[in-house]
Amino acid sequence: QPDLVERLISVDISPVSTTLVSEFSAYISAMKSVNIPAGLSRSAARQLADSQLSPAVQHPQLRQFLLTNLVEVEGRYVWRVNLEAISHHLEDIMSFPVFHKPYPGPTLFLGGSNSPYISSKDYPEIQRLFPRADIQFIEGAGHIVHQDKFEEFITAVLNFLPPP
Repeated sequence: QPDLVERLISVDISPVSTTLVSEFSAYISAMKSVNIPAGLSRSAARQLADSQLSPAVQHPQLRQFLLTNLVEVEGRYVWRVNLEAISHHLEDIMSFPVFHKPYPGPTLFLGGSNSPYISSKDYPEIQRLFPRADIQFIEGAGHIVHQDKFEEFITAVLNFLPPP
């Protein structure tokens, strides 16, 4: 229902299926295997989880992003996200739904220059499905654009939105 959407922003993802399912599967497995004893402080729990994740999740910024989902519930640290559901539906999550009618509104594809998720090989499909697309990259940002380059991310978003 494109008439319900005035403008669209896609952050560091293309309208194509990604081949990095196995990488994300490894991250989810690592998150599932994190074991934190009860009674630790929040900072100690995060440090322990960080060290347990580091073999599978080598980028410190990505680990820090994942750790934002570690929460304390009744004295135990658990993941806020449903890792079972994510792991069972990872292929669906990582694929783009098939639709043939393009979205006619203004669209911003905003990627990190250090991320592989928006590639020049994706441009034809972006243009086919989003004919008014503008593709921009934030220099020095990885996949988690808003964390890596927060101010540049906000500036790009605000520049894309109409003035209030």
